[in-house]
Amino acid sequence: MMAGLLLRTALVCGCCVIALSASAQQRIPDFSEDATVGWLAVSNEYIPMETGPHPVRPDPAHPYIQNAFRGRQPTLRVADLDNPILQSWVKDALAKVNERVLAGKPAFPPQVRCWPLGVPGFVLYTAQPVYIIQRPAEVLMIWQSDQMVRHVYLTDKHSPNPKPSWFGESIGHYENGDTLVIDTIGLNTKTFVDNYRTPHSDKLHVVERYKLANADTRLDVTVTVEDSGAFTAPWSAKQIYRRIEVGPMAESTCAEGNFNYFGFDIDPLPTADKSDF
Repeated sequence: MMAGLLLRTALVCGCCVIALSASAQQRIPDFSEDATVGWLAVSNEYIPMETGPHPVRPDPAHPYIQNAFRGRQPTLRVADLDNPILQSWVKDALAKVNERVLAGKPAFPPQVRCWPLGVPGFVLYTAQPVYIIQRPAEVLMIWQSDQMVRHVYLTDKHSPNPKPSWFGESIGHYENGDTLVIDTIGLNTKTFVDNYRTPHSDKLHVVERYKLANADTRLDVTVTVEDSGAFTAPWSAKQIYRRIEVGPMAESTCAEGNFNYFGFDIDPLPTADKSDF
């Protein structure tokens, strides 16, 4: 009788462990409990990983000085062409951008002229917050400036032949109750992977991990990039977001007209070729 009781107890406890395990897997991070919560990227540069191949960085001979550094003359980006991840055609493309900058011509990131940054460049959107809207079947990630929207579908596989687009086809799932994992393919080749204008091929594959390090203060992101058509090896980088509460998303537009006050001729403003109505 005692043996039977112990067996029943073990079975019940085993079921409890399985139930708790399943419950833990189903927990999801709450990135924005209401419409006032946004997340602000701390830098428009990738944060390098401690080890392994790293993204394009500034040429040591031409340090990149951002506007935030008071008392120092800001500069435009000059890419370090000695980075071993760069295939020859990518290095050649960056060399042309470098030449333009060193000749005193502007080479600002594409979002200055209202073009999407794509993926993984989405994590380099700064100055205005990203709002995260979690739905049962998808997650929306919206940068307030010009309402750049990413759709992350909570499914387990990509479409057989996704049509190339600015933000590609992103599918996602939750892990460990604190992380959203996003897998993206199908990116068009009009985007760059960073603000140095590093190009990529149609083989670009990006995995992002958005971890809620502290629901009240910080969101940590790691990005892993694979592209056998552009890079000699996969590389990874980080981004940090700070939580802010400034109210619901504000309406913000980028291009209200085809003005070009500062001669940013490297990119034309996006122009619709047909009416929306």
